[in-house]
Amino acid sequence: MVVGSTDEISVTPKTDYDRASELKAFDDTKAGVKGLVDAGVTMIPRIFYQPPDEFEKASALDNTKFSIPVIDLEGLFKDTAIRHGIIDRVREASATCGFFQVINHGIPVSVLEDVKNGIHRFYELDTEVKKEFYTRDPMKAVVYNSNFDLYSAPATNWRDTFICYMAPNPPSQEDLPVGCRDILLEYSKLVMKLGILLFELLSEALGLNPDHLKEMGCAEGLIALGHFYPACPEPELTLGTSKHSDNDFLTLLLQDHIGGLQVLYKNKWIDVPPVPGALVVNIGDVLQLISNDRFVSVEHRVLANRVGPRVSMASFFCTGVLPNSKLYGPIKELLSEDNPPKYRETSMADYVTYFNAKGLDGTSALPHFMI
Repeated sequence: MVVGSTDEISVTPKTDYDRASELKAFDDTKAGVKGLVDAGVTMIPRIFYQPPDEFEKASALDNTKFSIPVIDLEGLFKDTAIRHGIIDRVREASATCGFFQVINHGIPVSVLEDVKNGIHRFYELDTEVKKEFYTRDPMKAVVYNSNFDLYSAPATNWRDTFICYMAPNPPSQEDLPVGCRDILLEYSKLVMKLGILLFELLSEALGLNPDHLKEMGCAEGLIALGHFYPACPEPELTLGTSKHSDNDFLTLLLQDHIGGLQVLYKNKWIDVPPVPGALVVNIGDVLQLISNDRFVSVEHRVLANRVGPRVSMASFFCTGVLPNSKLYGPIKELLSEDNPPKYRETSMADYVTYFNAKGLDGTSALPHFMI
């Protein structure tokens, strides 16, 4: 699924466009993008227009089809040779494209389906009910809004999101979003277990003790983001999510059957097609930082689509803006005279605060932390 090329886009400049006022008017509805769709819009507001250069087509590389690796975790604990093979594939994917999918990961398909259904249930609630959760205060137990960077990003994305801090201090059940409270708690426990396993594999892929990344605190925080991408009447003018890399250690993404996720690999946009029962795994900025570029946090985006709504659940291993003085820098065991540290130490809160203030502006936050 690919949006049109740049020569198919024609945006007529308007001299009376007051972006700040239109952003505030949209935010004040507290109804998000879904509110626009429910109102029957046939043309998207100008705040959603993306720069035309964001619409390069996904394409084959050297006439061969590159695809994001799908790694089968079956037999991980039963056979040493299988485990070593899995670690080799994790290492290769993490060092090259920064993305892979996992199957036979231990989370039942029924749970994955319940998560997607729970996201749908929340967003289908009456607007007045959802408004109770609508906030731009990142310290709330549950944050629901449209575009965390609404007032700083150059273009608004065709997407609504709720965010819940599930670890280290999960909210009480009654504070979680209506319609998906039980499944959020169950799913987050299973994701935490899988995440710890993946950090073991990633540690071994770096030549470290299996517990190294866990002991550094990479699995201390878990943030659940329930994304809702309504059907878009003009998908050629906007994006579901602008180009960005993730401000965490690791992301586990559950996407539905609609698709639209793309990864920027060797300056080409590559589709990440939904695989039934799979979870998408991608390296975050802070894991690239502590691995001193051994692993790469790769930019990705989500296309807008006439078909929808698309839903996804992104699980970020990160403590976000929660107060935490722990500093992260390149792992000393990975450094040498020939491989000196490329980044300065930073706390997770400082990294995320800088990232959030910058917004999804099409640039990476990592260079800001380089030595």
